[in-house]
Amino acid sequence: MKLASFKIKSSGKTTIGVVLADGGYLDLHGATNGELPARMIDFLEMGEGAMARARAVAANAALGRANVVPADDVELQAPVPRPGKIMHTSCNFPAHLSELTTWKEPEWQSHNWGEFHFEHPTGFLEAPSSVVPTGASVKVPHFTKQLDYEIEVGIIIGKKAFRVSPDEALDYVAGLTIFNDLSARDIQAREHSNKVILLGKSFDGSCPLGPYLVTLDEVGDVNNLPMVLTLNGEERQNSNTGNVIYKIADMVSWWSNITLEPGDVITSGSPPGVIAGRKDATYLKGGDRIDCKVEKLGTLTTFIVE
Repeated sequence: MKLASFKIKSSGKTTIGVVLADGGYLDLHGATNGELPARMIDFLEMGEGAMARARAVAANAALGRANVVPADDVELQAPVPRPGKIMHTSCNFPAHLSELTTWKEPEWQSHNWGEFHFEHPTGFLEAPSSVVPTGASVKVPHFTKQLDYEIEVGIIIGKKAFRVSPDEALDYVAGLTIFNDLSARDIQAREHSNKVILLGKSFDGSCPLGPYLVTLDEVGDVNNLPMVLTLNGEERQNSNTGNVIYKIADMVSWWSNITLEPGDVITSGSPPGVIAGRKDATYLKGGDRIDCKVEKLGTLTTFIVE
């Protein structure tokens, strides 16, 4: 099942719904007379009962078109427009770590990447206010000259999790989505030299998320999802979720040492191919289009503007 958060343009109503096979969007709040909520976090907090109800209502949608909104009347939001927290996993693709060591800025090299170890996942928090949906126009921040992209998978938590084992971790996942970790590399390098990450990863618009929340029964093998990023139609990143050091279940288990709540997002880390790793590094500028495609999850599109 594909779930979406969206605004109905003709009425101005903001709601959540199921993406139907014919491209329509079933308004779950309207179709259940308010039994199911209009906010994704509220829906996830209702647990398996809400998921089952959504599936039943979607199955009956084929019998009539009531509360089905055509795609051209839908303005997508991020699946979870404002997560409680975003847990970003760093350096989870070995080849991406390798390309990090080629960046020549002294602030970056002061991080001692050669001593990076993998006893457990590492990462940082990103600001919930930085989330934007697919199709968003993201302005190049005035403070950076090195705006970069990173395709990642976003893991959306479905129920409260604390210290869960890898074997049970996927039971706490509502579904997956796509994440584009836009990064101000020059700011990030300076922050790295002070052993912090903040503005370089959490500026407004830095976390495009979407287009949908896809439940695990529809995803299938979460550890075998091809992922491709293109910049203005040119392929830049091409990898697979199977190439990570820590699988999705491992990341959920580790990050559950902090209580995870419905709607929280964990990111997978990015494969190689980012701009900063290229010899001819030309950073993002106004007019650029980034398409992040992950099999089973759809395509997340971001437009860069000055």
